[in-house]
Amino acid sequence: MGMRFGPPSTPPIMIRLMIVNAVIFLLVVLFPVIDEMAAVKPVLVWRHGYFWQPFTYMWLHASIGHIAINLFVLWMFGSELALEWGPKRFLQYYLVCGLGAGLLICTWPYLLVGMGVSTYLDVPTVGASGAVYGIVLAYSLTWPDRTVMLIFPPVAFRAIWVLPAMFVFTLVMGGGNVSHVGHLGGVIAGWIALRRSGVTGGLGAKKKEPLRIRWRRSRFGRSRKRRSRTRSGLRVVRPAEPSAPRDEDEHNAQ
Repeated sequence: MGMRFGPPSTPPIMIRLMIVNAVIFLLVVLFPVIDEMAAVKPVLVWRHGYFWQPFTYMWLHASIGHIAINLFVLWMFGSELALEWGPKRFLQYYLVCGLGAGLLICTWPYLLVGMGVSTYLDVPTVGASGAVYGIVLAYSLTWPDRTVMLIFPPVAFRAIWVLPAMFVFTLVMGGGNVSHVGHLGGVIAGWIALRRSGVTGGLGAKKKEPLRIRWRRSRFGRSRKRRSRTRSGLRVVRPAEPSAPRDEDEHNAQ
């Protein structure tokens, strides 16, 4: 089997997502005040009511390299998911992962403060990395045995190991400017969303069918369906009982 670079095709929803991120990046460059209002800051969210920030932060990026890496990984692993799921479900999942990451970003510092750990509450966080990590999670669970080749370093391994490799890489190479909590939040939100929808990919569990489908496939559902057909459209014919001779002018009902 030959190797292929990138997904088989790029769906329209992926192109739109990339365009939206690029346009917002340019707008922030021209109008920096957008970054001040839309980047997520825990102190602004909980003390000043900036409740939109856990959603808006995911559309901002700190640099060209930042947005380029996020969009590249999103395109690599998200395109085939969008083709598999459809644009609506894919976009919903993407937004859920990004929002989950944003909520953990603005909640985690207060949890640390509650445990007596000193931390900063006014550090802004931007980027779609949390949502992208959730996308990689879904890809690795949907096609865990696929072989993925990294560009740098050029190493091939199963898709199920892509997410752990990303965590290790950012922990070692990311430095202090990487929101590991945001990455973790995107993965947690993605895992919950996948579990609720019954999708666990190659981990052994099958996708749950709707209750009405499982009921129809059960023996109780089949027997009820047979009874329903009998009542609605089929007539039960019973053997005729012996009867007395009829007069010649009596008509037989057929």
